Amino acid sequence: MLIVLNIVLLLLICFGLHKMKKKGVSFSKRVFSSLGIGVVFGLGLQFAYGSGSEVLTGSIDWFNIIGNGYVRFLQMIVVPLVFISIIAAFTRLTIKNNIGKISALIIGILVGTTVIAATVGITTTLVFDLEAIQIEQGEAETARGEQMEQRAAEIASKTFPQQMLDFIPSNVFLDFTGARSTSIIAIVIFSAFIGFAYLGVRRKTPNHADSFAKLVDTFYSIIMRVVTLILRLTPYGVLALMTRVTATSDYNAIAKLGEFVAASYVALAIVFVIHLGLLALAGLNPLTYVKKAIPVLTFAFTSRTSAGALPLNIKTQTKRLGVSEGIANFSGSFGLSIGQNGCAGVYPAMLAVIIAPTVGINPLDPSFLFMLIVIVAISSFGVAGVGGGATFAAILVLSAMDLPIALAGLLISVEPLIDMGRTAVNVSGSMTAGVLTSKVTNSLDTAVYNGTDSTEMEMDV
Repeated sequence: MLIVLNIVLLLLICFGLHKMKKKGVSFSKRVFSSLGIGVVFGLGLQFAYGSGSEVLTGSIDWFNIIGNGYVRFLQMIVVPLVFISIIAAFTRLTIKNNIGKISALIIGILVGTTVIAATVGITTTLVFDLEAIQIEQGEAETARGEQMEQRAAEIASKTFPQQMLDFIPSNVFLDFTGARSTSIIAIVIFSAFIGFAYLGVRRKTPNHADSFAKLVDTFYSIIMRVVTLILRLTPYGVLALMTRVTATSDYNAIAKLGEFVAASYVALAIVFVIHLGLLALAGLNPLTYVKKAIPVLTFAFTSRTSAGALPLNIKTQTKRLGVSEGIANFSGSFGLSIGQNGCAGVYPAMLAVIIAPTVGINPLDPSFLFMLIVIVAISSFGVAGVGGGATFAAILVLSAMDLPIALAGLLISVEPLIDMGRTAVNVSGSMTAGVLTSKVTNSLDTAVYNGTDSTEMEMDV
C-alpha cells in the first residue's frame, strides 16, 4: 500500500511538471525544478522509510521505469544520431573543407583540457592531504578491488597500439550495437568514410549524389524529430533519477568519506571554471554558456551517462550556442570516448596521488607527477561514455604507474555521488570543445550564442 502511495506521489509531481509546461514555463526552469523537487522527495522517502527498507526498494523499482526508461530512450537514439548527423554534415557541405582542422582542434581541446583537469586533480589531492590509508576497507571495498584487478588483467592483454587499433571498425554492424567501448568512435570513422565517398560520387555522378543527399536529409529530419520527442521527457526523467539518487545514497559512508567527496567536487568545480575561462578568452560570455547549458549538465549529473546526454548535448550546441551541426556532432561524439575531463582527467589523477604513498612513492616527486600527467593524457583515448568509463581510465593509469589497482575500490561507497559531478564535467568539456572550435574556425553563430532563448529548443520541447 505504501509503495502505491509513493508511486501516486511521483505521478502527481509529474503532472505538476506537465502543468508548468502548459503554462509556458521554460524548459530550463522545468528541468531545474525537477532536480530540486527530486532531491527533496528522495530525502523525504529515505527519512520516512530508511535506505534499506522494502518499501523504498519497491518504490524505486517502479520509479526506475521513468528514470532508467528515459536514459534508455536516449541511449537508443545515440548511434543513429551520430551516424546520420555526421553524414549530413558532408551532404550539407558544412565541414568538407575543414574536416582535418576541425577534428584536430576538437581532439586537441579535449585532450588538453583533460591534462589541465589531471593537474587540478593532483593539486587538489595534495592540498587536502588525502591518502588511501585514511579509508577503512570493508567487504564491499575488497570485492570492488578484486573486480578492478580482474578487469585490469583483461586490459593488460592488449598493448597500447592494439588498443588504438580498436578505434577502427572491423565489423561496423557490431559497433552499431554499441558492443565495444570504442563503438562510437568507430561509427564516427565509418560515417566519415561514407561522407568522403559521397563527395567523390558527387563529382562523378551528381544525380546519384543528389538522390543520396535527399535520402540523408529525410532520415536526419526523422531522427531529430525522435530526439525532440525524447527530450520532452527530460523533466520527468531528471525527477525520477534524482529521487532515486537521494533516496538510496548511503549518507553515513558519505560522512566518513566527506573529505574525499569534497576534494573531488572542488577539483571538478575548478575544471568547470576553467571551461568558462577558456570561453571568456575566446571573447564569449561564460554566463550565457552556463545559462544555456544547465539542462544538459543537469541531466548528465543525475543520469551519470555522457552517452545518454549526447542528443541533448548536440541540440543545445546547435540550437542554443550557435555551433554548426558538423562541429557539434564531432565534438559530442569524440567527447564520448576521448579526453573526458572528469572521468579520464580528475579521477585517475586523484586516485594515483592518493594511492602512491601506500607503496612508498612520494607524490610530490616531479618525475612521478610528470609521468602521471603524460599517462593520463594518453589513456584518455577510448574511455567509454557510459557507466564504467572512470573505472576503465583508473585501471589504465594505475596499471601504467605500477600502483595497486585494488585500492581504487576503497571509494565504492561514494562512487555514485562523485560520478555525478564527473559526468557533468565530461559533457561540459565536450560542449566547450565544440563552441571553441566553432569560434576558431569562424563558424560560430554569435547571434544565436548571445541571443535570448526565443528560438531555442523551448519551441519544440
